[in-house]
Amino acid sequence: MTSLLVLGGARSGKSRYAQQRVEACGGRLAYIATAQALDAEMEDRIARHRADRDARWHTIEAPLALAAALARAGESHAAILVDCLTLWLSNLLLADRDVQREGMALVEAVATCPVPVALVANEVGLGIVPDNALARRFRDEAGWLNQRLAAMADEVVFVAAGLPMVLKGTGAVVSGV
Repeated sequence: MTSLLVLGGARSGKSRYAQQRVEACGGRLAYIATAQALDAEMEDRIARHRADRDARWHTIEAPLALAAALARAGESHAAILVDCLTLWLSNLLLADRDVQREGMALVEAVATCPVPVALVANEVGLGIVPDNALARRFRDEAGWLNQRLAAMADEVVFVAAGLPMVLKGTGAVVSGV
C-alpha cells in the first residue's frame, strides 16, 4: 500500500478496513484525526475510536491543517491513517477556508508522503439533492475532493455493509471486514 482512499457510507466499515490495512504496514503508526469533540456524543465516538487502536498508534489532531499534519507525520511514522476527510471538509467550510486550495494541498501532501497513507471519506453523493445551499456545496466539494484523491491514489476501495469492493488497484482482503 502506498496511497489508499477508502470510501463508503456512514457505519459501512470503512474506518475499520483502513485501520487494518495500515496496521498491516507495521511499525509506529500515525492516526490523523479530523474530528472535533464539540459535544458529548462526539466525545464518546472519539473515545471509542481511540479504544480500537493499540500502543503502536500515535494520534495527531488536525481539524484544519491536514496537509501540514500529514507532512509532519510522514517524517516519523511507518504509515498514516487519516480519518476522516468528510469531517475535515465540514471543518473547512464552517471556518470559511478556501476548500479548493486546501484540497489541492492535501493531494500534493499525499502524493509526496514518504510512507503509506490511507484516507477515509464518506461517499455523500448517492442520496437525494440536499435542500439548502450549504449542504449542496458540501456534497459537491466532497465529490470533487474524492475524485481528485481517487485519481492520484494507488488504490481506491468502496466499503458497503462491511464488504470492501476494489475500485482501483489490487486491494487487499482483510479479516473481520
